Amino acid sequence: MDDFGVYVILGENDAPRKLLCANGATQFSVAVPSSAQQVILFSRGPWGDRISVNAELSNANRVAVTKGKLTPCNRCLSWEQWEEESWTDGVMLTVTLLGGHLIPVVPPTVRETKGKRKRGQTEKEDKGVEEQGQENVCPNGASLSCEMSNPLRKVRSQTKPFPQGEWQGGEGGSPCTPKSAPPQRGKGRQAKTPTPRMTPLVNPSGRWGQSLCPIDSQMAILIGGQGSRMQFCKDPMWKLCTEDMSWMPAETLAEGPTPEARIGHTATYDPDSKKIFVFGGSKNNKWFNDVHILDTQSWRWSMVEAQGKVPSLAYHSCSMFRGELFVLGGVFPRPHPEPDGCSDSLYIFDPHLSIWYQPIVTGDTPAPRSGHSACVIQGKIYVFGGWDTPICFNDIYMLDLGLMEFSTVQTNGSPPSPRSWHGCALLSDSTFVVHGGYNGNQALSDTFTFNTDTNTWAELVHPQLTVPRAGHSIITMGLANQNPSSEDDNNNQNSDHTPKALLIFGGGDNEGNFYSDLTALTVTELLDQK
Repeated sequence: MDDFGVYVILGENDAPRKLLCANGATQFSVAVPSSAQQVILFSRGPWGDRISVNAELSNANRVAVTKGKLTPCNRCLSWEQWEEESWTDGVMLTVTLLGGHLIPVVPPTVRETKGKRKRGQTEKEDKGVEEQGQENVCPNGASLSCEMSNPLRKVRSQTKPFPQGEWQGGEGGSPCTPKSAPPQRGKGRQAKTPTPRMTPLVNPSGRWGQSLCPIDSQMAILIGGQGSRMQFCKDPMWKLCTEDMSWMPAETLAEGPTPEARIGHTATYDPDSKKIFVFGGSKNNKWFNDVHILDTQSWRWSMVEAQGKVPSLAYHSCSMFRGELFVLGGVFPRPHPEPDGCSDSLYIFDPHLSIWYQPIVTGDTPAPRSGHSACVIQGKIYVFGGWDTPICFNDIYMLDLGLMEFSTVQTNGSPPSPRSWHGCALLSDSTFVVHGGYNGNQALSDTFTFNTDTNTWAELVHPQLTVPRAGHSIITMGLANQNPSSEDDNNNQNSDHTPKALLIFGGGDNEGNFYSDLTALTVTELLDQK
């Protein structure tokens, strides 16, 4: 007998109520009482051939506020009211079943129930939230929490996102919102007769600490990140197509156990195996050392049972070279009450043997750091910047991958100021770009290029690179409807002759704004301005 069911609890005084059941409706909507401080959605019973249950909270204007998904591997979701403006009258929960053989019928009307709020219990829960995160305590006691906004609404900001000595987040809203024009508030008017309907997000919610990984010349995958009020994004995985610069929710496309929500992780693509390797990161003072692999041909997730000296790291760098992952630096956990520390170690993961090991390196090694950048150019890894509280760096180190020798790079020109959590990407076979970041006091908006042939810094000024941001993603990808010159491989992103675009996504500034915008610039245009 199939006793599959999907249930919801609306507030602490509410009893579970069944929304979906076997041989019942495929979609159901229920009003969320304004007094409810928490919504819990869960499934019970065998899933059979059912794929997922998509859940969405929408406001009085039926605009999506947030969404999540139940799967056979993730059978419970919860949303909590964190401040008064984020949970208004008229909120609707809509659930839709995908897969299975349910009969679509018209669901009965569910009346809103007025639950009583236990004031003492609510205050206790709120206090518990404050004590729980400062998300990720950085070395020397500096906290690393970044609250980012859902681009669909703007709520009250109580602190600046990146005050001196710690990372905290404010709230912000619509993409590319300048300081002079703050995002609009998304409260709206109370709908007299809410009409249940799905209003899917058309682009990712605002976030920081995510990974954006190109998998071919015109497609990239966005994974993870942290959003409003230190909440991990409930829309964690998206596919970006540069042919029309469109986003598509991608979590439902992939099968298998997906990575747990996290920030400060890395996602690295191997063009030979056509797999994405997601490593590390953190969540609520929990540090990850797992390796998840997404096969972009079968769209199936798998998790590695790795051997060897497995590191637990977040805010590290990860570079792919000859089929191996080179992981440098990052924040690692220490036993309480010691503060978490920054690493100066280099780890290598061999996917073929599923083993971690530490190579013997010589030379002048970089100081411990996190939030730095690293890129591979002509058999060398160039490491720039980073943070080890309370110090920010603007030095460059080079690791020769043939000799396994570190050296300090003596540079020419005016270098960028010290920073961490900046964006970095290759522009050509000999040039990379650095944009934005955080200097311990504020987010930055300046842009620099570095030429590895001459070891020269040059500042780059562009009207679309003026918004301060940190914790954002920068990648280069092929341009749609353009062909590479001569016989260059169109998938070779390091070719000087391949037409490319520089893409910048997300991040936050120091004025309480966090973004879900996507900025696209041609690489040729940027190189011409140097």
